[in-house]
Amino acid sequence: MSKLIIEIPPISEKDSYYLQERYKPNFNYPLHKHDAYELNFVEHCKGARRIVGDNIERLGDYDLAFIGCNLEHVWEQHECSSDTIHEITIQIPKDLFSEQWLNRRINQPIKEMFESAKVGIAFGMKAIMTAYERLNALSKSEPSFNSAMTLMTLLYDLAVSNDYHRLSSSHYSHTETPVTSRRIQKLKDYIDTHYQDEIRMETLSDMVNMTPNALSRFFKQRTNRSISNYINEVRIGQAALLLADSTQTVVEISYKCGFNTISNFNRTFKSIKGITPTEFRESYKKNAYLI
Repeated sequence: MSKLIIEIPPISEKDSYYLQERYKPNFNYPLHKHDAYELNFVEHCKGARRIVGDNIERLGDYDLAFIGCNLEHVWEQHECSSDTIHEITIQIPKDLFSEQWLNRRINQPIKEMFESAKVGIAFGMKAIMTAYERLNALSKSEPSFNSAMTLMTLLYDLAVSNDYHRLSSSHYSHTETPVTSRRIQKLKDYIDTHYQDEIRMETLSDMVNMTPNALSRFFKQRTNRSISNYINEVRIGQAALLLADSTQTVVEISYKCGFNTISNFNRTFKSIKGITPTEFRESYKKNAYLI
């Protein structure tokens, strides 16, 4: 059977971070997770794939991702033909920054980035090029006060760049997205609980005492997506979890997650994840450690 590797980061209680630089001909480390934040930079990786939670993306020549604690991830060979892969991995203990420190006004960008990292984030080329010099400087220096300050500056620069996108769905990684509207929270709670059932617009609008048209506009304004898209994201997030961690068939998972036809499930899954449910499952099984 397959097993997810639980990695123990080599960070002592006295360390501020752990850095490892590698030059290698291929990606061969299996799917894993650990109780530390990870900033991972890779170059010469065109054609490789990054798996974070239920997100799978094909990479270009450069990749920089920030992964939250206990979120499974792996970089796989896929179609990468390079034999000069360069990788810099920085692991940061989850208790390095206190809640009180993160709540300081000047640290808000870093706090928001760490919150987003709970589902994994990937940076664009502009942010990668900004970070490149400091990443190389860190890789060539011994851990010290100055190198710790370089890391802090690197994290701040990445945070204020706003040049990143979220990877895994919050429904897969069991993270909560802050909600400021009680009505939105009430709707989300209902959808998260009843995603297996038919969810009618009339039921939702009655819950918050709004007309269906008014509710559609209100939900889109507050969440930047339609109610139907949110419902599908919840269902596909749950389906991805079952595909990765269960032996249920694709058909069984389809119906268990609220889809009344397998064709609708396959079409919706591919539109959100970019691959079919079967391809998603195969990627996870291939990268799991076999015991």
